[in-house]
Amino acid sequence: MGKRKVLNEAHLKELVLPEQGELLGRVQKISGGNQVLVQCTDGEIRLCRIRGKMKRRMWIREGDIVLISPWDFDHRRADIVWRYIKDHADWLETNGYMRPSGPLAKGTAAEQAAAAAAAQQAQQAATTSSPPQQA
Repeated sequence: MGKRKVLNEAHLKELVLPEQGELLGRVQKISGGNQVLVQCTDGEIRLCRIRGKMKRRMWIREGDIVLISPWDFDHRRADIVWRYIKDHADWLETNGYMRPSGPLAKGTAAEQAAAAAAAQQAQQAATTSSPPQQA
């Protein structure tokens, strides 16, 4: 018996795209055990379970992009089917499978709303603070 060859993520060339009934999502929080909170592309936050096949082979961290399969009988729960490496996640964002901005951006929705409100107030202040011109 020979020694098993250990491959790292650089050797993975396979890109798995979502099929019928599967969604992409970004990991929000690791809840412990094999439970993970994932914000999906449809806008819902689901409690997902790491499949036993993946549990010991791939480590999932917050911010990772994963492929999930919602349960038929409970759409608030799902199984994690695949975790994308960084190169594949970047490809998914540039080709429109994932939105780089919006609810799946790195910041929370509250942070994005506050930034948009601040930009709007700054724009209004710039238009109202210009002195009136006299002829």
